[in-house]
Amino acid sequence: MTLLIIIIVLAIVFDFINGFHDAANSIATVVTTKVLTPVQAVIWAAFFNFVAFFIAKFIFEDFGVASTVSKVIDLPLHEPAAASKTLIAALSAAIIWNLATWRLGIPSSSSHTLIGGLAGAGIVSYGFDVVHGGTIGLIIAFIVLAPLIGMVGGNIITILTLHLARKAKPAKAERWFKNLQLISSAGLSIGHGLNDSQKVMGVIAVALFVNQSLGLPEFMQGDSPNHIMNTHMWLALSCFGAIALGTVCGGWKIMKTMGNRITKITPVEGFCAQTAGSLTLFFTELFKIPVSTTHVITGSIIGVGSIKRLSAVRWGVTKDLLVAWILTIPVSAVLAMICYYILGIFM
Repeated sequence: MTLLIIIIVLAIVFDFINGFHDAANSIATVVTTKVLTPVQAVIWAAFFNFVAFFIAKFIFEDFGVASTVSKVIDLPLHEPAAASKTLIAALSAAIIWNLATWRLGIPSSSSHTLIGGLAGAGIVSYGFDVVHGGTIGLIIAFIVLAPLIGMVGGNIITILTLHLARKAKPAKAERWFKNLQLISSAGLSIGHGLNDSQKVMGVIAVALFVNQSLGLPEFMQGDSPNHIMNTHMWLALSCFGAIALGTVCGGWKIMKTMGNRITKITPVEGFCAQTAGSLTLFFTELFKIPVSTTHVITGSIIGVGSIKRLSAVRWGVTKDLLVAWILTIPVSAVLAMICYYILGIFM
């Protein structure tokens, strides 16, 4: 039971860190274009992060992303202590990498950090057979596809928006788009909450499922990870609440990168980037695909910036981001292996 409690605590801590690590994704442009102050923006984003719970529960009627994450590794049911050790190593590695990239101001993917941690810990614990290749393959494919979808969406939405607003006076158009940015940032925050809050739900549900033999209290029991996630609302509320609280704490280092370092953002461009990003996140939620909010909004910002001219995008910064994205899963996997061996000294 002690190991299970450690897993739940680490998972909630990871979600909290995810909140302040990824807060900049949904609010960087509204702060950069001075639609909201930083304090107003984080409160706005946190509120809609939590609203995402009601959308997942009562509109989608499913926690699909959580279900996908729960299938990344297949842990044996007859070894609850060993399986718990694996999950603790995975979460510890994900937290370490998230804190390191936050400290350096690198907008890496919290999602892929967790996936890499799970894969690495699973491999060192039980071998490659426990890793679900199809699930991992789908997630890795969307490291490329998610930013591309965001970029193409940013292109299309910007072209359409500029065409529709071509006759508007510049000053009036700027006022419109500053107001519209509030709606688009709310949509992006909901998308962030939908996708990112669910990832550790899947981890906690797996932990509860593999520990069923311990005779858990009724509010922790279930005959499958999916049943646990959809039956015990404390699990979903804890995860969505943790990410909202983390968002309130902000992530100013990453906001600087996401705001103007990739390309200079105006209100109309901020609206287009956020709209493209939120639509991409809703699309991936619909198909139960865990993606990186960071990747999506970065692709959207690049797509919007490239409409002006390709040189408007600071490709040197973009290259550094791509390197961080590529390294995230393998580095997290190696960190998880190291954490597993360190835990072995004490467990």
